[in-house]
Amino acid sequence: MLARSALRLAARPAVASIKARTFATASRATAAGSRRVAMMATAGVASASVLSYAYLQNPVSADAKPLAGVKGSNSERTFIAIKPDGTQRGLVGKVITRFEERGYKLVGLKAIAPSKELAELHYDDLKARPFFAGLVKYISSGTPVIAMVWEGKDVIRQGRAMIGATNPLESAPGSIRGQYCISVGRNIIHGSDCFEAAEKEINLWFGKAGELIDWTPANVEWIQSDN
Repeated sequence: MLARSALRLAARPAVASIKARTFATASRATAAGSRRVAMMATAGVASASVLSYAYLQNPVSADAKPLAGVKGSNSERTFIAIKPDGTQRGLVGKVITRFEERGYKLVGLKAIAPSKELAELHYDDLKARPFFAGLVKYISSGTPVIAMVWEGKDVIRQGRAMIGATNPLESAPGSIRGQYCISVGRNIIHGSDCFEAAEKEINLWFGKAGELIDWTPANVEWIQSDN
């Protein structure tokens, strides 16, 4: 019995030593793991910060072309807007259909209730006219304007022809205004009248990166090939 007690007493220091070494090893492993996690988290934050900074310095844009495309080419663009009266009368789909069926490509579309400032900038060339204030009030009335950018060969000139004369009573019967309007003050639609106007208007309404999308229709070869 005395021998067994002596053995137990002799074994206690060895067990305590093993436990101490085990605890120390586990503590070191835990500390090392914590350091690794902290390092990975720091690296992740740093990487995210670098990516965020790169994005802010060089915003990603889906549109690689000039805003108004290239004049006279298949990438030429025009600004078309359905005015508040066109929106109120439910003519948005009919106007879009006209341009789609003609073969032009829609690269930008938004519904926007223009501010007075935006309306004044858009019609800046008419500010000396007596109807300017009424025009601005009408465009910025709160009813959405449907702003669009269409792309295709000779789209600026053709777009104006499709729209018709400013005075609907002088528009050809097959034009948009010739079919749907009778009043100058409610002629439902706007279209850029030259390349310079298209550049200004597209930049004004779609000037932010990524608002225009460059894409290729599946039937492009059946629409604009010159053989």
